[in-house]
Amino acid sequence: MDVGDLLRRVIEGDQRAWDELVGRFGGLVWSIARGYRLGALTDDVVQTVWLRLAESCDRIRDPERLAAWLATTTRNEALRVSTKQARTRSVGDLPERADPSASSLDEIVTDDDTLRHVLHGFAQLPAKDQDLLRLLCTVPPLDYATIGEMLGRPIGSIGPSRDRALAKLKKLLPPGLEDHQRRQSRKGEAE
Repeated sequence: MDVGDLLRRVIEGDQRAWDELVGRFGGLVWSIARGYRLGALTDDVVQTVWLRLAESCDRIRDPERLAAWLATTTRNEALRVSTKQARTRSVGDLPERADPSASSLDEIVTDDDTLRHVLHGFAQLPAKDQDLLRLLCTVPPLDYATIGEMLGRPIGSIGPSRDRALAKLKKLLPPGLEDHQRRQSRKGEAE
């Protein structure tokens, strides 16, 4: 059964159609949400995405692009939760005693700083670049054919588009951030 028929049946209240949609696209939603490494919050992201679909399925204009709609909705929700989680970290989240094998406080702060800068730069990218980079970072990874289909782009354009998006992102990062990360990486390798 095609996606348009499934959506129509879902709108009519058919539970089997809903179950089939979730079965067909559940792996995609989970893989994208897991890519954001949100731990237990991954479940919340996935549930929110399905709730959004339930609320919006009668407004899906192109049912054959439902996979792209779900991917975009999942990425947006995961990014929202990730950003909120980063802002709400507190001192109470830190362990009482330091683990000698763990990163130093400077490294942790630098990593959080780097993440904040990258997320800020990422948010400034055009939506098409954000969509592409998110799909390229899913766990497990999606192949270029799937990404091209989801974004409505030829497979041959994925690599060059990725390179251009990363170059734009690099320009949005503070000067010296890459050099600092390279030094931190070398320091970790030497230990």
